[in-house]
Amino acid sequence: MPPRTSVPPHRRPPLVVTSDGDLLDDLLRLAAAGGIEVEVAADPAAARTRWQPAPLVLVGVDQAQSCLRARLPRRSRLVLVGRAGDVESGWQVADLLGAEHVAVLPAAEPWLVDRFAECGVEGAAAARIVALLGGRGGAGASILAGGLAVTAARARLRTLLLDADPLGGGLDLVLGWEELEGLRWPALTEADGRVDAPALVRALPSRGDLVVLSWDRGDLVAVPAEAMAATLDAARRGREFVVVDLPRQLDDAAVTALQAADRVFVVVPAELRATAAAARVVAVAAPHCQDLAVVVRGPAPGRLRASEVARALGLPLAGTLRPEPGLCRGLERGEAPAAGGRGPLAELCQRIVADLTGRPAAGAA
Repeated sequence: MPPRTSVPPHRRPPLVVTSDGDLLDDLLRLAAAGGIEVEVAADPAAARTRWQPAPLVLVGVDQAQSCLRARLPRRSRLVLVGRAGDVESGWQVADLLGAEHVAVLPAAEPWLVDRFAECGVEGAAAARIVALLGGRGGAGASILAGGLAVTAARARLRTLLLDADPLGGGLDLVLGWEELEGLRWPALTEADGRVDAPALVRALPSRGDLVVLSWDRGDLVAVPAEAMAATLDAARRGREFVVVDLPRQLDDAAVTALQAADRVFVVVPAELRATAAAARVVAVAAPHCQDLAVVVRGPAPGRLRASEVARALGLPLAGTLRPEPGLCRGLERGEAPAAGGRGPLAELCQRIVADLTGRPAAGAA
């Protein structure tokens, strides 16, 4: 059995959203007193890609209405902050934003120092989140998502595989887990706040270090962005590695997951038309994520090179996948992708997991 590894410290700093220079100076001073640095966004446009991953978001009263108009997703640990005399008009918008607290300076300074200090402790244990997006239908993103989750679990990382594609048929089928008992998305669509991480893990289908949140084959239900945000918040606190399979048509829940991801891979077959389709997907996804790369899957019937696909999309090339004829046959038999630790898919997954966690992933048993 491979040795247990743990994700290295990965500190996501709190996010401060304000263009008020004096307020920002006060918050930077309080963050320093709490022993932590912060990221700063002057407006919602600059905050969007950092909104979900941040362990704590402080919105200045000056940007509250702008954040509301920008329809940024609701999230936990959101604080509206301002000085006495400035926040009277902010109480109503705080409720509309979903802010858990309104911090009035200077009275709330000790409380804010404590919140900053907590981020320094919690941030070290935050899970890595990686998301997969198909450049076209049938690109193989779900298989790569399953392979990454299996590979991370083989490395003894506490892993969650999260299915964000309601039309994908269910990732439990990719793993051959459709008979395992546990909650699926329809049972969690009402979540709108802080989800208890241990309770979530216990309720989901699991084997060893891998748990899966998938769809069932019942009636199609919509997952609110709030439910996705609450689930991802629990995953960051309760897991070490999270893999999200995204739909090509991004709904609000998928955008929330995309914004939470540390890295996003677009899977593109080495074909001209697939590359053209992927360009549209990238154009929609890019504004919502900071780290986007491409994985090119063979064969290449027109001899299109992986580097040419990456150049056409304007993305770094994260890896390639050679044809693996036995993979689809194994999936039909209920064999999870990359479970054996050998082959092109397993090798790519091992490299990605090692790159994201700083630890070598387990190879073939």
